[in-house]
Amino acid sequence: MNYDYIIVGSGLAGLMFAEQLRLHNKSFIVISNQSQQASVVASGLYNPVVLKRFTATWNAAAHLDTAIPKYAALEQLLGLKLDYVLPIHRVFNSVKEQNNWFLACDKPLLTKFLNPELLTNTNPSINAPFGFGEVNCTGRIDTQVLIEAYRNFLSQSNQYIEETFNYQDLIEHSDGLEYQTLTSQRIVFTEGFGVHKNPYFKYLPLEGTKGELITIHAPSLKLKSILKSSIFVIPMGDNRYLVGSTYEWTDKTNTPTSEAKTELLEKLARLIDCEFEVIDQRAGIRPTVVDRRPLVGQHPNHKNMYILNGLGTRGVLVAPAMAEALYNAIENNRSLPKEIDIQRFA
Repeated sequence: MNYDYIIVGSGLAGLMFAEQLRLHNKSFIVISNQSQQASVVASGLYNPVVLKRFTATWNAAAHLDTAIPKYAALEQLLGLKLDYVLPIHRVFNSVKEQNNWFLACDKPLLTKFLNPELLTNTNPSINAPFGFGEVNCTGRIDTQVLIEAYRNFLSQSNQYIEETFNYQDLIEHSDGLEYQTLTSQRIVFTEGFGVHKNPYFKYLPLEGTKGELITIHAPSLKLKSILKSSIFVIPMGDNRYLVGSTYEWTDKTNTPTSEAKTELLEKLARLIDCEFEVIDQRAGIRPTVVDRRPLVGQHPNHKNMYILNGLGTRGVLVAPAMAEALYNAIENNRSLPKEIDIQRFA
């Protein structure tokens, strides 16, 4: 079979690039062994503000403008609810933080996102004596449902192969690539942390950061917004809440740990005051980069090979724009922004 593209990996990056190809009537096949869990276990939160320092995230407004319509279109395509729009309530720990919030509200990049009115806590199950600041244009994408549904969508049209990609079977020709029984013009690697096994792109400085989340059942919490303190508490419906996340730089497994669970429970105990039950715990390795920017672009020596990776902790927000940027670079000869182009590490 001959294709315009082979995509290796079926996380959020691979999905978004596949959708970009589908919209432009390009032929493609996705190959994945589903070994990388970052997208599936992610909280799915999209948030344009760094709430530790009250600053805007990188290209926040532009990335939101690209992302939200993309997820709405995927909802229509798949016939599923994916985007749950919810404000974030940032818990203040002092009067100083309240004052810093007021200062941030006046910054041009933040006025669209920050509500200048302080909110008083009226929920007896939440410990927030200094109240909250409200962040707008935020919410949660159900990444697990999205990825599973999109894989099924591709499978139905014979565009998905579930297997481990064998790099030794990839053969380059002057006019394209050959992989086992497949031929293609180009190949795009979207493997997340799995790229450290990729002989073509493992030179890139991608670091894996393990993150763990727990899901709790708390009938009396009655939370109608996303709560942010030292952790996030995200309503999932049916009195279930996602609590996370941890950051671990040494352990590179997808196995949940008791240490992470203890850390999350200790932080949660300082934030809420009600009974709850832990009903799930999960872990994944985030593909993070030393300069906190994605890895996008063409291999310096293998001109038919490309990468889309390193989306990090804000993958839901940036993935649609990064997929679009790579597509335009390949098909429309547009230059990639230098801050995401892998040539910065050449």
